[in-house]
Parts: sequence; C-alpha cells; structure tokens
Amino acid sequence: MSNIGSYEERVKDFSWEISEKELEYKKGDVINIGEYCTDRVCKMGKGDKPALIWQGHSGEVKTYTFDRMRVLTDTIAQYLKDKKINPGAPICLFMDKIPELYFSFLGILKMGGICQPLFSAFGAESLFTRLEDAGTKAIFTQKKHVGKIRKIIADLPHLEHIIVVDHDGRKPLRERECAFSMEKAEAVEDFEIYPTYAETPSVLHYTSGTTGKPKGALHVHYSLISQYITAKYVLDLTEEDIYWCTADPGWVTGTSYGIIGPWANGVTQCVLDAGFRAAGWYKFIEDHGVTAWYSAPTAIRSLMREGKELVQQHNLSTLRHLCSVGEPLNAEAVLWSTEAYGLTFHDTFWQTETGSIMISNYPGMKSKPGSMGKPFPGISAAVLDLETYEPKQEAGVVGLIAIKPGWPSMFREYWNNEEVYNSKFKNGWYICGDRASIDEDGYFWFVGRDDDVINTGGHLVGPFEIESALLEHEAVAESAVVGKPDPVNMEVVKAFIALKPGYEPSAGLELKIMNHIRKKLSPLAMPQEIEFLDKLPKTRSGKIMRRLLRAKEWGEEIGDTSTLEDE
Repeated sequence: MSNIGSYEERVKDFSWEISEKELEYKKGDVINIGEYCTDRVCKMGKGDKPALIWQGHSGEVKTYTFDRMRVLTDTIAQYLKDKKINPGAPICLFMDKIPELYFSFLGILKMGGICQPLFSAFGAESLFTRLEDAGTKAIFTQKKHVGKIRKIIADLPHLEHIIVVDHDGRKPLRERECAFSMEKAEAVEDFEIYPTYAETPSVLHYTSGTTGKPKGALHVHYSLISQYITAKYVLDLTEEDIYWCTADPGWVTGTSYGIIGPWANGVTQCVLDAGFRAAGWYKFIEDHGVTAWYSAPTAIRSLMREGKELVQQHNLSTLRHLCSVGEPLNAEAVLWSTEAYGLTFHDTFWQTETGSIMISNYPGMKSKPGSMGKPFPGISAAVLDLETYEPKQEAGVVGLIAIKPGWPSMFREYWNNEEVYNSKFKNGWYICGDRASIDEDGYFWFVGRDDDVINTGGHLVGPFEIESALLEHEAVAESAVVGKPDPVNMEVVKAFIALKPGYEPSAGLELKIMNHIRKKLSPLAMPQEIEFLDKLPKTRSGKIMRRLLRAKEWGEEIGDTSTLEDE
C-alpha cells in the first residue's frame, strides 16, 4: 500500500519548485481525497468489495473492486508524473461516463493535480472558454471527442498533453496527442501519493452559467469532510447499499456525490453511461438492485410524464431512499414519487460553490413537500434582509439565502476572478444568490434566484410558486416564469410552458390553465401572458435558463450560452 511521505520529501521527489501560493496551501493536516477513497478503504479490509458497477449504452457491464480501483488510479497517477506534469497543474477530464473518467479523477488527485471535469457534450467553443481560463496543462479524452480539441489547440499553447484513453491505432495521433490505456498500461501497485494538505486545491468546477458567464470555483482536499458526512447522513449511505447518482461528473453533483461521497464511505455505486429513457432507468435499478438513488427534478418530472403504469412494470423493491438535487423540487413531484414508488424524494439544496449539501430533507425529519428542508447540522444558514444583510427574524419573510463561512467544502476562490469572489460575501455571510423564506418550524421555502424575482407594482413575486401551480395542471410538463416590462407595473408575470404528449397549444387550453392557476395564486402572481414552447432552454445539467427567456422579453443581450443544452 502507498504511504504519504513528508511534504518536503515529496516536493523534492517531484522536482517541483515551491511557490508562495503553494506555501499558502500547506495548511492543515496531510489529506488526499484519492487516497481516502481507495487505499484507505482497502486498508480497512474492503479491497475485494465492488466499488464500481458500470453499464454502457450497449448493455455491457464491468465491475471493479476497491483494490482494482486503487491499482488503476495509482497507474494513472504514475503516468501523469512520468509526463512531468507538476502537482498543482489543472488537468481536464473530457470524457463520457466511462470508468476512465472516474478513475482518472482520483488518479489526478493522488499525484497532486487539480482536476477540471467538463461535460463531454460541450462544443469546441465551450471547451475553449474553460481550458483557456484555467490554463489547463493536460486533458484526458476519447477519440470521439478529440476532434473538438483539435479545432482549438492552436490557441491553447499551455495545453501540453492530449491523452486519448481509447486510441486504437487506426488513425495517427497529432502533435501533443498521446495514447494511454488504463487497462493495458503496466500496473502500478504502490504509487507514492503526493502530500496534499487540507487547503491544497483539488477540483476546479465551472458553474453551469444560469446567471452569466461560467466561473471556475476552486475547491480543496478538505472538502472531503463535508462530502463524506453528508453522503452518510443525507443520502443515508450504508455498507450494504448499491448507490446510483445520475449526475455527470462534469457537474459538481457528479463528483461530490458521484465519486467522493460514496467511495469515501466505502459504498458500491452504479454508473449508467447512456441517455435518459424512463424504461431503461427502471431496468437499471431493477437489474443492479439499486437501494439509494440521487437524481434531479428535471429527470423526475420526465419520469412523471411517463406515468405510474411504467413503474409498475418493473421490480423496484430494492429502493429504500431517494434524493433530489439541481433545482427546487416542486411539491407535486414529491407527492407523485410517494404514490409511484412508495418512497419520498428528499430535496437537497447546495451549489457548485458550496461543494456539499447545505440545506436538506434528511432521514428522520418530517417532510414538507415543496420545502428545501433545514440546514444540515453544523451549517449556519439564514435568510438575510435585501439591503442590510442582517438575518430576518420573522417567519415567512422573503430574503437572501446565506451561509456562514467555514464549512470544509466551501470554494476558496473563483479562478482568475478575485473581485467576483469577494462580492459573494456580505456582512460575514456567503450569499447564495437565491431567495427564500423560513417558516415557524425552521424549514426553508425557495422563492427564486435573486435575479429571477419579479417586481410587479412594487411587490416581489418569486417564480417558483407560480411554476409549481402550473405544473399541477394535467397538460403542463414543464414551466418557467419571468418578468416582462410593463409601463404601469414595471413588470408583469409571463409564463413559458412545455406541454405533455397528447396536448396541443390552443386558446382554449390557455384559458383552462389560467382558470386553474387563478384558484391557487394571488392576483399579483397571476401570469398576464402564456407562451407555449416545444421545450424550455436548459443547461446541460438540466437547469432551466430563465435569464435567456427574460433577455428575450427585455431585448437584452443573452450573454454566455456555452452550457445551453442544444448549443
């Protein structure tokens, strides 16, 4: 098994000049996420336990034990070290959800690099924006994606290595490209893990761009503490679980809870490398005996559209705990899951910047459908006044969601953007950029993104309540609400709706939807206009991009669209 030597010894071995920045990172104890998720689990006697059960789009299944994962991650780490890539260098992962993606993530951390995961469906322009900003030194990719990199490589002089993990030798590699087979490379059994400290950078995650240009949120190895604990007590992961997180590691959920959280707890997890298909998802759960399931509201609403009849065609009896993340989970989705699965989806609130779950519904607490839940133990969360940034004391009053800094997984900077990073902190609080209220029992209720809230006649209206009311109509599959300019009221509410199969836009249907929500909402919150769309604009992680809809209504520039679903 590998050992972490002294900091000075490891730096000398890597022949790496210590910068002032690195000395700043040398804080806290020696801790390495890669070691904790692999070597440590093996030392606990769990080396033969399955770590990853992977299924490809063709149905092929591969299983890797924790010990096999340890060896493969050591092999990747040694390969990077042999390439003379220094610790502290950003190394990108640009692959589908194949085993190499997951193991390269841990291998990069073992050799001291900064892992930069990116969604493989990004186009060349989106990829260029993030590689240029990060100054990425190397990138792992597949032959199906290398063409995107070739389009931009001339303008990325700092990108020294393009590592193709499935090169078959049929076509020649180009300059800076190299072939690497994780399975065929000479196995490394005892890699000397780089001595990262608590404050050493670990992961550089770019935000999804729902509110503007994507920003690189830098996390550190100490994030492991938060991710381990919340995976254990919110996702309720135990030794016996077969866990499935549907998120792609190109987004923070796919790393915090699709890699670090479960494996730090020594839990077996499944990965499905295939697109969304309700029947396929249910069969995956049935075939692998999934017990704990972490998914997103967009996917849950898609499953709702398919109906409970499809659920009944599969044996989902192994499921015992369900959680949701990505956007607020509407009450109707919570109630539907209870009817369809006999289990309730537990909503969780957190962000790329927080690195782990902050507010949630967790086992043992009463669920209030539509509520975000309560702060995780140890997290100080509040709703702040919009002007003074002081905590609101009255129940039901809307304000800014804020977290008291100091939790381990908090991002440490926005890459190359200190000014914007500093702007996120006010009066001793981290400002999440969302609005909510707190009820008399301490439950948080989401209202909307701070810049999504609509000011109509001086009254602030949150889109979430209106969207939830719209979703209760039998014809509505998805909804998004924005403000549009009005000469009298400043703004009025406009709703965009995507219909379920079998329904067609018409004046009659619009009237029925209006009559439906008139019974549920105050006059101020009533949409003044409904526009039907085939589908709503979303990021590739499934979040609705309301700012694009709002920009259209106000005649504004739409800004960065690099994470748009159909870019």
